[in-house]
Amino acid sequence: MKKFQGLHSFLLEKEVVAPFEIIEPSMINLSDLITTHTPDYAQAVWEGGLTRKEIRRMGLPWSKSLAIRSRLAVQGTLNAGLMALQDGLAGNLAGGTHHAMPHFGEGFCVFNDVAVAIKVLQQSKWVNKVLVIDCDVHQGNGTAYIFRDAPDVFTFSIHGENNYPFKKPPSDLDIGLPDKTGDKEYAKSLISALDSIFNKFNPDLVFYLGGIDPMETDHFGRLSLTLSGLRERERIVIESVTQHNYPLVLLLSGGYAPTLKETVVAHAQMYEVAKEMGF
Repeated sequence: MKKFQGLHSFLLEKEVVAPFEIIEPSMINLSDLITTHTPDYAQAVWEGGLTRKEIRRMGLPWSKSLAIRSRLAVQGTLNAGLMALQDGLAGNLAGGTHHAMPHFGEGFCVFNDVAVAIKVLQQSKWVNKVLVIDCDVHQGNGTAYIFRDAPDVFTFSIHGENNYPFKKPPSDLDIGLPDKTGDKEYAKSLISALDSIFNKFNPDLVFYLGGIDPMETDHFGRLSLTLSGLRERERIVIESVTQHNYPLVLLLSGGYAPTLKETVVAHAQMYEVAKEMGF
């Protein structure tokens, strides 16, 4: 949990972002949450009504602060979506909780912030077609499942094939990579996939889940990317999306480096690259 505060402080200290560029969200409305999650589940999270089995599956101990934080994070992603539509690029210094399903949380994910944001923006007619680029080392099973029958939402996940989750609902495009893939093969696969997607899908908005867990030092990832390889990934995604003039939302997703500093430095790279590109 300390990585969120750490990243915020790091980006300000290094002047990657300015204080006026950071907007604190309110909590997402329950009426917006239930565009994606069942009313019973949303209410149980808020009121502390989850069973022991549900809490164990979520992977996080329930507390009121967790419920508040989760609702803040979802609104942050929705805000970032609206801001990206106006400014071209925006981000949430949290978010990317792609394992959450409509009726339960799992894999340290309480609510699926991307899915909620997409559904609210679509219902409000801000967007029609949306692309999700998920580069977390773990396949975005919740997002894939939620949008399995949604032709206007294209879900793309590039992940470790032998990693969690072991049952992977199909995304519109899944690339499962072997352990120890490394920088060059990863970049090659990513570039090829993005070229293929943009040849057939023209989104109004793109959500990018930039999990840092493909790094070789990560506790849970096994794809063996270096820090510079991860930075190249950020450049590939941001450049590819923005060259097509698609509005882009940056989200953290997973990251479990050995130390807090390493985690923060790795997560900060996506914002550093965006600034280098003029955003």
